[in-house]
Amino acid sequence: MKPNKESPNKENPVIWSKEKAWEWYNARPWIRGCNFMGSEDCSHIDQWQEFEFEKRFKAAEKELALAAETGFNSIRIVPEFIVWKKEHDGFMERFERYIETAYKYGITCMIVFGNDCVPPKEEALSRLKLGKQYVDIGYHGGRKISQHGTFSGPGYSLLDEPKTAEEHYEWVREIVTKYKNDKRIIMWDVFNEPGNCRRGNLSLPHLKKFFEIIRKINPIQPLTAAIWSGGKNIEQLPEIEKWALYNSDIVSFHNYSPYIENVEVISELKTLGRPIVNTEWLARPVRNTVEEIFPLFYLENIGCYNWGLVAGKYQTFEPHDWVWDAYKENKLKDFDFTKWFHDLYRPSFRPYNPKETEIIKHFCFLADEKFKDKTKKD
Repeated sequence: MKPNKESPNKENPVIWSKEKAWEWYNARPWIRGCNFMGSEDCSHIDQWQEFEFEKRFKAAEKELALAAETGFNSIRIVPEFIVWKKEHDGFMERFERYIETAYKYGITCMIVFGNDCVPPKEEALSRLKLGKQYVDIGYHGGRKISQHGTFSGPGYSLLDEPKTAEEHYEWVREIVTKYKNDKRIIMWDVFNEPGNCRRGNLSLPHLKKFFEIIRKINPIQPLTAAIWSGGKNIEQLPEIEKWALYNSDIVSFHNYSPYIENVEVISELKTLGRPIVNTEWLARPVRNTVEEIFPLFYLENIGCYNWGLVAGKYQTFEPHDWVWDAYKENKLKDFDFTKWFHDLYRPSFRPYNPKETEIIKHFCFLADEKFKDKTKKD
């Protein structure tokens, strides 16, 4: 399962060497940002489709400027396959506008392709329509039935359909080929949370295929796919997560747990000898806080993308639905309902908690000053 050594054949490259990964990582300032969706978007379809795009993008651009003002230099974004399929040319134009606008504010983009954080089949299929998007008020993700609720599973992915899977491969191939030498793209996040929502190894062939496609294109950007279910003991991870971990150029992980568990996971991941990036964090009600976690990432030189920027229609400031289910069944421990789950800013652009944004700005400034000093010495 562990990767082969770096191939000398540039036409068929495999995983980057550790030396190449560190050379890439150390050549840029500390990577920090957020998972980004404009506050006017209630879904990824909403984020990318033609319907009322200009209105939503106008709001998103203001929020990208706010991200830069906060000190962020990167965002993690999820393009939507179904919009690419149904509005191909328009999608590619809008994707370019996102990339270019972010870069105008000094922000690079991490691009996510596959995703196993998915709802049950009936709900998943109901979300494929373009046009005005339905939103439930008061629910994390904007839908009563979601991947964040309690269901028997497994969640449904369009990759489960052979024909659609082939179309996904072409989607990945086209985007990576177009942007393979583009410095505005910082990383390819090949697959989000592989194996989540009770899917186990259902997506493992597609995870491998996505990696194979991108490796053959040989982009200048590194590849990664995050572990998400743990990490304190790598060998105890599920097969699909271990495959993702061992085949990533840059190690990445998700962790919404408190400080101590983050320290333990980081300690374990460091044994791999590669740069590390956390691509999802911030869960205030369970003590995954800006005050503790952001300085930790700075200290350990770990890139980081918290979830969310401005609270909006996607409503990720609300708890996951499984939290409410657990509460009703008296199974919930140590959850503070008085705090927002994700997101840093109110719709007014005022901080949810000014102390948080002061901490973020402080360590972003320190990181940039440190990089400037290093650059001068080099």
